[in-house]
Parts: sequence; structure tokens; C-alpha cells
Amino acid sequence: MSDKDPTTEELRVRQMKREEEARVQAEHHPEEEDTAQYDRRADKAAYLRNKLEERERSEREAAKDDGR
Repeated sequence: MSDKDPTTEELRVRQMKREEEARVQAEHHPEEEDTAQYDRRADKAAYLRNKLEERERSEREAAKDDGR
């Protein structure tokens, strides 16, 4: 594994994939009691993805302001 921290974009993409995987699991196993768990995981991944999108916008704005 690299010593380099992942970029905000890389983290956002990971969260999108986690959200999608959890939603697929919930759809494929609706009869299981764990469906609520998959839904919660998907919701958490969506929340984190949204926060990463906010962070990415903030970083872009900060970079623009530094360029002034």
C-alpha cells in the first residue's frame, strides 16, 4: 500500500461504490432480516459521499482564492 493519502475524488468514488454495493445487496436479499443493515450501510455511504463532494468543492474554491 502506498504512503500517499487518497485524493478526495478517490475517496468519493470509493463511497459511491460502497453505496451501490450495499443497495444491490438489499435488493437481492429483501427477505433477509439484514436488509435494514444493507440500507443503513448504503445511507451511510451516501452521506459520506456527499460530505466528500462538499470537501471537493471547498478545496476547489480555496485553490481559486489562492490564485487571486
